[in-house]
Amino acid sequence: MPGPLHDVEALLFDVFGTVVDWRSSVVRELKEVGRKYGFDEVSEEDWVAFANRWREGYLTNTRRIAEGGDGPKDVDIMHRQILEDILSSPQWSKVGAALDNTARADLNMVWHRLDGWPDSSSGLQKLKQHVIIATLSNGNLRLLVDMAKHAQLPWDTVFSTALFDSYKPNPITYQSALTHLSLSQTPHKAAMVAAHLSDLRAAAKLGMKTVYVKREGEERLLVPEGVKSKSEQGEVDVVVSSFEELAEVLAREKGKGI
Repeated sequence: MPGPLHDVEALLFDVFGTVVDWRSSVVRELKEVGRKYGFDEVSEEDWVAFANRWREGYLTNTRRIAEGGDGPKDVDIMHRQILEDILSSPQWSKVGAALDNTARADLNMVWHRLDGWPDSSSGLQKLKQHVIIATLSNGNLRLLVDMAKHAQLPWDTVFSTALFDSYKPNPITYQSALTHLSLSQTPHKAAMVAAHLSDLRAAAKLGMKTVYVKREGEERLLVPEGVKSKSEQGEVDVVVSSFEELAEVLAREKGKGI
């Protein structure tokens, strides 16, 4: 019996957390800022909390806008607004006072230079031997291209939800990507790849296949028993621990060697 990815022609990837390790990358740069400006008393745990707060602000705002709320459709602007809010808070006001506009602008660009997970570049290279690989990310187009160059991510094409005037999980973002791939009438021939169930659930509602990638610290939903595939009475089509493993699954289902 054919596997769930047998007919898949394109893989659409969430990027933040799925392809790149945003937390480690952002914390590293925050620590560099701390050293440069003499904030040695700030612990690594505090910098992690800073990074998490920045990310949570992004998640809250993108979901609100995806549901029809007001706000910037450009994540660079959004990230800068959230950064300004953090730096003006009582906990971080001393750091804020030390950073001028140039320093803040440079720090805000950290989201363009996030490192990939160890398996990302090599795994994507193997996957593109079998299917189209593309982003479907809330990052803007320049961010995604900069990140691809920084982390050596060999995309065939790049879809930013900014091109579709919304953010995931608004259905229009998935539908528009499918249309541009000539798969709008056959959504089962595309699979969404993500480390977040909310992303996969939105894609599944449109008929796309779903691939859950286990990434440490990424799943925000409470899944105490772990995410399972449909073959294990779960809700996603495939569960993998790396892109290398996904390449093996895809090659096997398509009857091709890697």
